[in-house]
Amino acid sequence: MMFNYYKGEPNTYTICFKDGRVRKHGAGINFWYSPLTTSISAVPIASQESYFVFTETTADFQEVAIQGALTYRLDAPLDVASRLDYTVDTSKKRYKSEDPGKLVQRVVNVVQSHTRSLVSQLSLEQALTGVGEVASDVLRHASTSTDLSSLGVVIEGLHFTSITATPEMQKALEADFRESLSKRADQAIYDRRKAAVEEERKIRESEMNTEVELENRKKALVDTQARNELKLAESRAKAEELKLSPYGDLPPQALVGLALKEWASNSGAIDNLTITPDLLSKVVTYVTGDGGSAAGH
Repeated sequence: MMFNYYKGEPNTYTICFKDGRVRKHGAGINFWYSPLTTSISAVPIASQESYFVFTETTADFQEVAIQGALTYRLDAPLDVASRLDYTVDTSKKRYKSEDPGKLVQRVVNVVQSHTRSLVSQLSLEQALTGVGEVASDVLRHASTSTDLSSLGVVIEGLHFTSITATPEMQKALEADFRESLSKRADQAIYDRRKAAVEEERKIRESEMNTEVELENRKKALVDTQARNELKLAESRAKAEELKLSPYGDLPPQALVGLALKEWASNSGAIDNLTITPDLLSKVVTYVTGDGGSAAGH
């Protein structure tokens, strides 16, 4: 009987069947076998990636294209081999059935199902702007799917690289966004102008307050000066009154005599003075009090 040697890979879980029973199994095992009586299943246990693109409809009936990638692994290879055909043709080094490829599609279908359920509850804007949140929610729901757990499939990661609207809607959104940017730019210019006007008003108000304060200070200074001058004038008048009060009880003739005396003491300051006999006679008469004879004279 002819025997062949099978050399397993570390990232492949090999199951050796003979007469319908599992004889050997494990990751990376090596063994001799008879092709006539032995069948071998090879289940990959390393993490695998699958890329996908599908179209869904949002809550406001807008189509979006969702592109992404998922990472998964087979955590229970014996269960997978019992439910799907992973038998390999050792001579051609390929699977005998299409089940391994169908498993990948089954995983993608589960992801798509949960994605459709979630996106159908979102508006177009929410779907386009919440790529990361959508992927996280889909991963959480898909990870607990019984369809995958029964096959021992564990989803390790899910990423949505893009969620895009149709070209026509994309142009409409871009136009709306540009208009929104233009309005925000206009509002920013208006706010700057408004702020500048407000600052100018504050400056003018400050200048006016300063001028009013200066005028008030000037007014207070003028009032103070006026009061001081009035008090000074009153003081001078009081001083003159006190100075002249001794002369208040003197007769007019005595006052004239004192005046002549004062004049005589300061006569040196007079350059030229002419006194007629008539004027001198009247003065003497007034000083001596002989008013009646003077009048007859």
